[in-house]
Amino acid sequence: MMETKELTKRCHDLSFDAWPEEVIDRVKYLTLDYLGVAARGSLSESSAPILNFVSNRGMVQEGAVVTGTDLKADPTYAALANGTFAHSIELDDVVNEASLHPAVVIMSSALAASHIAGSGGRAFIEGIVVGYEAMIRLGFALDPKAHYAQGFHPTGTCGTFGSALTAAKILGLDQEAMTNALGIAGSQAAGSMEFLSDGSFTKRFHAGWAAHNGLIAALLAREGFTGPGTIIEGKYGFLSSYSPNSDPSSLLKNWGDPFKVMKSSIKPHACCRYKQGPIDGILEIMHENSLNPSDVEEVKLGILKAGFPIVAHPEESKYNPKSIVDAQFSMPFGAAVAILRGKATLEEYTQENMMSAEIKKMMEKIHCVEDPELERHYPKKWPASVRLTTKGGQQYHMKIEFPKGDPENPLTWDELIHKFKSLIPPVFSHERGDEIIRYVRKIESAKDLKSLSRLLSKS
Repeated sequence: MMETKELTKRCHDLSFDAWPEEVIDRVKYLTLDYLGVAARGSLSESSAPILNFVSNRGMVQEGAVVTGTDLKADPTYAALANGTFAHSIELDDVVNEASLHPAVVIMSSALAASHIAGSGGRAFIEGIVVGYEAMIRLGFALDPKAHYAQGFHPTGTCGTFGSALTAAKILGLDQEAMTNALGIAGSQAAGSMEFLSDGSFTKRFHAGWAAHNGLIAALLAREGFTGPGTIIEGKYGFLSSYSPNSDPSSLLKNWGDPFKVMKSSIKPHACCRYKQGPIDGILEIMHENSLNPSDVEEVKLGILKAGFPIVAHPEESKYNPKSIVDAQFSMPFGAAVAILRGKATLEEYTQENMMSAEIKKMMEKIHCVEDPELERHYPKKWPASVRLTTKGGQQYHMKIEFPKGDPENPLTWDELIHKFKSLIPPVFSHERGDEIIRYVRKIESAKDLKSLSRLLSKS
């Protein structure tokens, strides 16, 4: 089958009018989550150089909003900034079966493309559904475990394709141009996992770069630039080049049953998704048994094999995080703050906590192990196990099938709004936050997104 052309045909034909209300509601839900993490992410240490870069090169008078700032930039640069912001605090959504973060790429591209097209809420929603569908399906077809083992970050690689189709849909490109956009995106897909070696900022950049590149691919296609029509399935195409275990035949299976936008998980803890289940288990054991940190003698955490080199190895760096990025990807650190602070929110991921003797001592009690039982349903499920032993010899064991935030164990709208409101105070007032919530919940009725842009600007 010609997977590239068939994917673009199906994405081209997707229409707001054909979707059930639950799909529309889910896009709004994910949009609000994205806006909260993007706004708070604008304050991250890694966001300052991005802002300087954009302000020195991409500023235009009628530009697209750079969330949480008073800057207006060329839309391609706004997508770069917004995507990088949103991926910086490790609170963005994730899809288990593809092991990637869609909103930070797709929403950033959709906002920028909507600015260019002057389009409204319905087109925005269409672009997001299309982008999620393409990005997630590509991630699954690659075999995420194999893709990671090759050193690639699927948010950056698959995200470039998703961004291209999101932008192409919102810009109203025909099917041929959409295929060209996908083909062009294939020469831009990038994202190296080497950031794990020293805790550098590049993972955060992957999301912004994917949004930026995908938008450029769509804009080039609109101008008549061409790309290979076999970029997905070809001999030198994406699937064969980026994974030794890819399966092109899985790309289009069960189309729309359900739409992939329904499969995304929301993070309650400010760290890598592979850490979320173990932290859930620790918090529940501590709370349900009224344990104090001083009671804890040892904690053994069962970690998925795919997550082991990301959050548990090498031990030297995971037990001695040197940067916030290191801490976000350190299972011992996340477990220690969960035990000592009773939570693992953004406020726990600080330089002060990384230097804390109390936290370092608790980290020594955390041991990560591979648990073969967890692998049975990966990547559709991301389970975890926790075995906590007290100084008195009591043992508590828990297996987490679905971490909090998974579609099977979701945050309610009220819980999501609470998360949003907890993130924005350093950027937006309470009143502005309420305005953003009201706007997003009726975004399909917006004729254009100018009012949303004003709400997202700090000025």
